[in-house]
Amino acid sequence: MTRGAEHKEKRALLGLEAAEISSLLPPSAPAYTARQIRAFCLDGREIAEMTSLPKSLRETLSHDLVALPLTTETVRISADGSKKYLFRFLGGDLAESVYIPHDYGASVCVSTQIGCKMGCAFCASGKEGFKRDLDPAEMLAEVVAVNRDAGGTAKKRAVSGVVLMGSGEPLDNYDNVREFVRLLTAEDGFGLSERSVTLSTSGLADGIRRLADDGSRMTLSVSLHATTDEARSAIMPVNRRYPISEVVSAARYYFEKTGRRVTFEYTLISGVNDSPADAERLTALLRGFPAHVNIIRLNAVEGSTLKATTLTAAARFAALLTKKGLPATVRRSLGSDIEGACGQLKRRYTGEDGE
Repeated sequence: MTRGAEHKEKRALLGLEAAEISSLLPPSAPAYTARQIRAFCLDGREIAEMTSLPKSLRETLSHDLVALPLTTETVRISADGSKKYLFRFLGGDLAESVYIPHDYGASVCVSTQIGCKMGCAFCASGKEGFKRDLDPAEMLAEVVAVNRDAGGTAKKRAVSGVVLMGSGEPLDNYDNVREFVRLLTAEDGFGLSERSVTLSTSGLADGIRRLADDGSRMTLSVSLHATTDEARSAIMPVNRRYPISEVVSAARYYFEKTGRRVTFEYTLISGVNDSPADAERLTALLRGFPAHVNIIRLNAVEGSTLKATTLTAAARFAALLTKKGLPATVRRSLGSDIEGACGQLKRRYTGEDGE
């Protein structure tokens, strides 16, 4: 039997409103019980840990229900303090999340799909293909589980930010992601501010525009990674559907509708996109609206022949942008020693935990 299969037919309580939970309870349960259970789930507690409920009710609930739609398979801890979690969802699918500590708080990098369709050359997440979308409760469970492991509850959170930058393309799972954000930011739920949520996209221009029209307050982060369509299409097949001009136009639209500055992610790859001419073109592309370039040095991905630009060259590239009036910083890479950095999530056992 596949691990996790014993829960395959069970339903998760996390993500349900109090009224929905109430409908699953016996008629004898007090009216406040559903709210209690919902609060316990948002804290990450399993049904057996809800000890203020009668034992008989806990046993009844456990027969057909689980609190969270996932279990933690492994946790790998980096020397820099970040942690990579391998989660198993009901039915057995695997996905990873990363806890990222900062001086100003901590964030969770959340997966939105099992695998990915985008096929970017520098990213491990899509190497094994796409399997399915994650639903809102599954995404919320990633946050709740990491928050609990960090010592937090829903009311006293250890997590101050969420980044939709794990496995998958968030805008390819649009409706589920929007519902996840609603659950994450609900005042009677996890209660995180929408401004504390960053959505990273490979550049699905129509999805960016839809997000703006839907009244999003999230920070938008666009994976650009090249300054010509030829170079971008070679490393990001999505560019053949959404070329650079459309992506940048959609990002401008997002700023105009929301007033939120857009971040552009730019992974430096030696000999591909790191020349002074690239810096010139990037400045020209993003001129005229508030934008910030987040420069990332390429992280190693198994089977890839692409090489990272040196740290010195990355700093020089950032300085060129800044000199031309385009704000840019070189992102500090966290979790690379546990394959938890940008582009390294694989949804499988690795290292000493390996298969």
